[in-house]
Amino acid sequence: MVYRNAPQQHLSLYQILLLAGRRIKPLQQVHAQIILSGKTSSLPVLTKLITSACAAEAILYTRQLLFSIANPDSFLFSSLIKTSTKHNFPVDSLIFYRHMLLCNAEWSNHAFTAVIKACANLSALGLGRIIHCHVIVSGFGLDLFVQAALVSFYSKCNELGVAQKVFDEMPQRTLVAWNSMISGYEQNGLADKAITLFYKMRDSGVEFDLVTLVSVLSACSQLGDLSLGCWIHEYISSNLHVNTTIATSLINMYGRCGDVIKAREVFNSLNQQNVVTWTSMISTYGMNGYGKKAMEIFDLMKLHGPPPNSITFIAVLSACAHGGLVSEGQLAYTSMIQDYKLVPKMEHHVSMVDMLGRAGLLNKAYQHIQDMNHLKPGAAIWTAMLGACKMHKNVNLGVIAAENLLAIEPQHPGHYVLLSNIYAMAGQMDRVEMIRNVMIQKGLKKQVGYATIEVDHRTYLFTMGDKSHPETVAIYRYLDELMERCREVGYTPASESVMHELEEEERVYALRYHSEKIALAFGLLKTGHGSIIRIGKNLRVCEDCHIAIKFISVVTKRKIIVRDKLRFHHFENGICSCLDYW
Repeated sequence: MVYRNAPQQHLSLYQILLLAGRRIKPLQQVHAQIILSGKTSSLPVLTKLITSACAAEAILYTRQLLFSIANPDSFLFSSLIKTSTKHNFPVDSLIFYRHMLLCNAEWSNHAFTAVIKACANLSALGLGRIIHCHVIVSGFGLDLFVQAALVSFYSKCNELGVAQKVFDEMPQRTLVAWNSMISGYEQNGLADKAITLFYKMRDSGVEFDLVTLVSVLSACSQLGDLSLGCWIHEYISSNLHVNTTIATSLINMYGRCGDVIKAREVFNSLNQQNVVTWTSMISTYGMNGYGKKAMEIFDLMKLHGPPPNSITFIAVLSACAHGGLVSEGQLAYTSMIQDYKLVPKMEHHVSMVDMLGRAGLLNKAYQHIQDMNHLKPGAAIWTAMLGACKMHKNVNLGVIAAENLLAIEPQHPGHYVLLSNIYAMAGQMDRVEMIRNVMIQKGLKKQVGYATIEVDHRTYLFTMGDKSHPETVAIYRYLDELMERCREVGYTPASESVMHELEEEERVYALRYHSEKIALAFGLLKTGHGSIIRIGKNLRVCEDCHIAIKFISVVTKRKIIVRDKLRFHHFENGICSCLDYW
């Protein structure tokens, strides 16, 4: 579509509109001048007036202007739909789209691109599909800009199969399309597919930008893919300017991959940190078990940085919860309310209950829940409470927490497993059997645990007792030798970590071949002495594996990092960064 220039005879009005900018009063004065001068039929001037009103966020005035125009043309509609979408008026974009249909105006790729983006912002899947049909009927089905908008729309609506189909049919894939597809996979929890697509993009010779790299770094964070994250960091350092957005992504990536030193280096390299980078650094220390370091950063932020926001305090309270810093956490919570006038949200309450519960202050944790008058406790609150009750073997409060939790999420098998474990530790095996029968009746199964490890740029996955690897015999032989060496220096299996109805010998066998131990044995066999072992675990690491890995770090003289469902554990010389507080 060719954009028009304002006619020469109306240049003065056009210039006045440009000077008026986004201020509504001057725009209304210009509108009055247009009426007085009799130029109400000049579509170029009216187009500028109406889009300026929309940009000034005077949306009711914008509607009045549009509906007062006798014969709006395609350019006016395209400009207005594009402006309303850009300035976050997606509903009005759709209203203008409907009016454009009624006026039988000629369609353009600009109008379609903008209205599809409006549907994406509203997650209006049904309406977006209808507009997609309109795109095809109007002959814009192969337009690169429209196709890129459709890829982004379907990705945001979690219709990744359709998004991929549109993407595959593009005669020429634009950077926007690649970014939308990668971002779609990453934001919908399919980080492995996002990274695979990034490699295809790189191999296709497409030059990526910061938008691409932010999405891929987030995918690396999800998977713990440190090698690719480091490659991206090197690429950025050599080719691009590191701004606060990309720096935050790098800090998060290194933090989620367990490399706090690199995360701090990125943080320190910035000339100016904003509230997001400060919060990311606090969170990085907290999730890796360095609660005191997190509080040191928080203190520096209060002295030299911007005021902490609500998300900052979530990171601070979480760090205190995982680090056993109860008094520091209570002070931070009070300061948040009194000094910064922030209203606690559910996430803050979850962290407070988690912090008090982990510290064994179960009555205080329960009282905190009772005092949440303005908020109804959600599943996360009761999950934290139930986990603390299991940790400290409090059956009575554990049952209360479980009843509330199961009322909210009756189909979640993990909640039944936690309650079953509490009964088992209390020796109430009849109730353990009752819980398991309920799970069977409901068709609920315990989530299968697995561990992953990357060796030579390839990821390996192991489950409990896994014998699928071609080198299983060597892995198990080495693991047996390893555990015997650990026994010699004081390791004793924590048999409570497995099912209580098993005999003692069976428990030891079940413990020895947990997925993280198998992955660790494989990693130790396949990597050189002195290199760091990094393992991912989809569930919370069990007590016995935690104890065993501490001993393994001693007998092998290797640093081992385990990323489980909740946090990171840095094992070195028989000590874990969590200080056995997880």
